[in-house]
Amino acid sequence: MSPPSANSRTLTPVIAPDPAMVARFAGDLARVFADPKAPLLIAVSGGPDSVALLLLAREVLGERCVAATVDHGLRAEAADEARWVADLCAGIGVPHAILTGALPDRDGRTRNVSARARAFRYDLLRAYAETTGAAAIATAHHADDQVETVAMRLNRGAGLSGLAGVRSGNGVVIRPLLGWRRDELAGIVKVCGITPVDDPSNRDERFERARLRAALPTATWIDPVAWTRSAAALADAEEALAWTVERLWSERCVIEEGTVSMSPAGLPFELRRRLLGRCVTEIDPDANLRGSAVAQAVMALKRGATVTLGEALCQPSLDARDEPVWRFVRARPRRSS
Repeated sequence: MSPPSANSRTLTPVIAPDPAMVARFAGDLARVFADPKAPLLIAVSGGPDSVALLLLAREVLGERCVAATVDHGLRAEAADEARWVADLCAGIGVPHAILTGALPDRDGRTRNVSARARAFRYDLLRAYAETTGAAAIATAHHADDQVETVAMRLNRGAGLSGLAGVRSGNGVVIRPLLGWRRDELAGIVKVCGITPVDDPSNRDERFERARLRAALPTATWIDPVAWTRSAAALADAEEALAWTVERLWSERCVIEEGTVSMSPAGLPFELRRRLLGRCVTEIDPDANLRGSAVAQAVMALKRGATVTLGEALCQPSLDARDEPVWRFVRARPRRSS
């Protein structure tokens, strides 16, 4: 099957993926999607990665496989590409929907187009999953994507959460291909007789990910599958820290009459940092907290200084036993000049 052209979309029979590849995928899918009855929604852009995911999922799930393509309206070709995916799905017997809508002006506090498109895409997919009864949404992120993500976050000085990279499961979103390479997935699509959609933005070096994608193949010392295992280990560590913070929140923090009090004595820096961030967002839920700012606040409070994060005023004090207590209240509105 060829990709969309200006004049036609040709549907030809699709060859099934190699049984060994299907068996491998079945094992990977079972680790992240255990529901034996509910449908699984496959997010398909038309590129080789998502088409490979679609073909593998169709073989494993049969009628429980449903698909959707999001048209962000950002490229003129996107509508034709979405219809091409619809034709492909019709040819292999997979129910498919094209999801569209108005791209929001911002995502949270950012107007970044990529962030807005990503949030928009997941919002539409989650809503459609509910209408189909799908228990999860599968995306085609793979090992090479993981390397790109971790490398970008290293360049930004990310902490543990960022270096955990793309998670195999995040709410209703699952990513069963994190142990697969980009070339493997492209090979599946080629063997099945399909020429996938080519999105030129993937090579547009105005984007950081595209620049990394072009440079990483020359770094032959990088093992993307090993990086994926390391990212998974960091994700496990992140989960353990989040669990610890949840327990410490009930043990070390008290909320009363618009004030949050935190007892930091004896806690390692990272646990103080995470608890402080949660105290601030309890006072100011809309606070846009940067990790570096929270870390600086921890050090300032330890020195006895008062700091402001978002709309929260953070004040150090001592309790009756001369143990440190950090108190968080709503800061007074700044006077206009």
